Amino acid sequence: MDMSASEGWRSEQELVKACLAGDVRATHRLVATFHREVYALCLRLLGHTHDAEDVTQEVFLRIFRSLRSWDRKRPLRPWILAIAVNRCRTWLRKRPRNNALPDELSTGQGGGETDTAWELQETLSQALASLREEYRTVFVLYHDRHLAYEEIAEVVGRPVGTVKTWLHRARLEILAYLRRRGWDHEIRTALSGLPELDANPAGS
Repeated sequence: MDMSASEGWRSEQELVKACLAGDVRATHRLVATFHREVYALCLRLLGHTHDAEDVTQEVFLRIFRSLRSWDRKRPLRPWILAIAVNRCRTWLRKRPRNNALPDELSTGQGGGETDTAWELQETLSQALASLREEYRTVFVLYHDRHLAYEEIAEVVGRPVGTVKTWLHRARLEILAYLRRRGWDHEIRTALSGLPELDANPAGS
């Protein structure tokens, strides 16, 4: 993370210290550094822009209320993403269940994508939404946010072996979902580049 030495923050520790001291520039820098990623994670887990915007605001309020509790020996990013995941979980529990489609599925086709590519993306999003919450979370953190297993374990508060198990099961369920809808060829093409997981991941 670029702390911009010209502004006096050469590390996450210095940035956090400045935030705690009431430095407005430091506060703005912390938000600017992590806002895009927090919002993207919330949007992927919640599926709706309005919800993601609201939860992102809640996340940063919680971050600044809890900043003194951050362990300076640990990276800041997993700690922040853990707060985001927890706020999403709370939001999902409180949100009324309805049949509304995620924003990316309800806004129609766009961006010049072919019909086939759009349909596959729609089916992938539906498959992701069908997963158990913990499977969806680790899948998004690994494939969308590109966190390492150890970072995901820190975010979700589970051992690395459990993270690998959940990710393995998430992949299997997504593949099964796509196959049931006739996407076998596209599965081999789209997912052929995924890193291999342990054949027998540690149990949860």
